[in-house]
Amino acid sequence: MSEYLDSIVWNDDGLLPVIVQDFSTNKVIMFAWMNKDTLKQSIEERKAIYWSRSRKKVWVKGEESGHIQHIQEILLDCDKDSLIIKVKQEGGIACHTGRESCFYNQIDMESDNLIDVEPIIKDPNEIYKDKK
Repeated sequence: MSEYLDSIVWNDDGLLPVIVQDFSTNKVIMFAWMNKDTLKQSIEERKAIYWSRSRKKVWVKGEESGHIQHIQEILLDCDKDSLIIKVKQEGGIACHTGRESCFYNQIDMESDNLIDVEPIIKDPNEIYKDKK
């Protein structure tokens, strides 16, 4: 096994939290999970492959939407228990809602309301129309 895989502190489920940033802007566009196999496969293929906790299966980012994440850089934190992956996001859409980023709900601390701070780039019904 690779040295980097052996040095990582995986959680009790064998997973590692992953923050995904746009390579050119450093904007956080997503959060996901990886296990040893998906991290190794992501590095080999140079595209983001995650573990879906809800579906309990490997999730190749963009396999349905076409919005593949091409990995440019991977950073492991000082505790070796979380990653930042910097990607070139195909199509400029990382979120299944059709937005650039999954982090589009801003909490307005004055009113306690949620505010959408990012526009929908493409209607999700158009992105996933052949997948239903």
